[in-house]
Amino acid sequence: MSYPASRKWTILAVVTLVSFITNVDATIVVIGLPRLMAGLHITVTTGLWTMTSYIITSTIFLLPAGRWADVIGDKRIFLAGLAVFAVATVLCGIADSGAMLILYRFIQGTGAALALATATPIIVRTFPRAELGRALGINSTSWVIGSIVGPVAGGALISGFGWRSIFFVTVPFAVIGILAAWFVLTDSQQGQKSKTDWAGMLSFGLGLMGLLVVLSEGQSWGWTSGRTLGLAAVTVLLIAIFVVVELRVKQPMFNLSLLLHGHYRAGLGVVLTYSIGYFATTFLLTLYLQGALHLSPLTAGLLLIPLSAPQLFMGPLGGMAADKIGSARLVLMGVLLLAVGGYMLGNLGTHLSAAAVIVPLLIMSVASGLAWPALSKAVMSSAPKDQAGSASGMFFTLRNVGMSLSLTLALVVGEASIPPAKAAQVFLGVSNVLKPRLQGALVHSTDTGFKFFVAFYAVAFVLALFLLRPHRPTPDG
Repeated sequence: MSYPASRKWTILAVVTLVSFITNVDATIVVIGLPRLMAGLHITVTTGLWTMTSYIITSTIFLLPAGRWADVIGDKRIFLAGLAVFAVATVLCGIADSGAMLILYRFIQGTGAALALATATPIIVRTFPRAELGRALGINSTSWVIGSIVGPVAGGALISGFGWRSIFFVTVPFAVIGILAAWFVLTDSQQGQKSKTDWAGMLSFGLGLMGLLVVLSEGQSWGWTSGRTLGLAAVTVLLIAIFVVVELRVKQPMFNLSLLLHGHYRAGLGVVLTYSIGYFATTFLLTLYLQGALHLSPLTAGLLLIPLSAPQLFMGPLGGMAADKIGSARLVLMGVLLLAVGGYMLGNLGTHLSAAAVIVPLLIMSVASGLAWPALSKAVMSSAPKDQAGSASGMFFTLRNVGMSLSLTLALVVGEASIPPAKAAQVFLGVSNVLKPRLQGALVHSTDTGFKFFVAFYAVAFVLALFLLRPHRPTPDG
């Protein structure tokens, strides 16, 4: 079902607002983590779980949320997710212990997943194919703005009002989003009944949880320790059970039949490898700028702005370009430029050169602005519209899995040259934690890390070549 054309831009504004506030909340905690840890008297490990918990549940619930949107209606799931997110955000702000904050962050991530999994299907059902790339490009700028506003606003709020304010600030915007969505969205009418695939959801959730725990704790446990290998084996078994369940159940949460669409299958491969390569950039630069060069968090943050700011206008331009010249060419061009920028960052020295940091980041920002909206369009246009919710859930699940893998691999690179405790301090924005004699080792480590992630861009480029092949348009596409 399509939404009335007269309201399509208002609908896009509502969906984009929600994407913005959920991303702000995901990024704002990073800048507030040291004060949060001090205020609740929690350890670094517990503090880091306040971020990991949000990612885990926002990933686990993306797939069932997409399925529920196909069955129940995207408006209902969108509103339910936003309401859960708003309530959980308030609870985060009043949490009195690390354990309670982690619990509320789990719930908050669940609400974010419900809202975000329905956002893209709403856009796909609202806009005709000729305008879809532009709409997705505009929506993608919400993530960019959130990435810029989150750390900056977080720093200002924490200084003036304490760490709890970083949660309370998003609540009014969530309430506005709920009211606006209630009036402007028209629920999709699927006309079908379905049972939730609880077996698939449980096996996938536990399998993903096991994977993320192995990746996040493997360095401290020891990659070859019995605990790590045992949990890894259990994780593989759970994932295998999930696949078997999805192949046998009548109405699966993860619709594996979508992988029969060649363009969709190749697009998901690009999403995964693209995400692994891209999301490590900020973390590695944080290690380099604050750890090796001892710059303040503010100075380091300003140097990171070129990675995000150009995408404010490149996102919409990239979306419109995808409508005109096709998605595949833009994805290929963008991934190639990302590899160039990543390789340039792999040649940083022990003395700050602003140009050596800014120029590659500008290249990567432009590249991402071109490639990501085009990739979103290529993937979503390859799936039948009546399965847009499931297709979107799979899309964003692979992105989140890639992000988790990226951050973990970047942490492994950083801890190769400095003790884990000090690496955590650098990640939290504490300057001058490294002795001068370790500076060269950390610079070499981050340089190696940037070059390592270029390999994932190379794989993404090869997979994107399959998007050049002609394909049969989906219904109403």
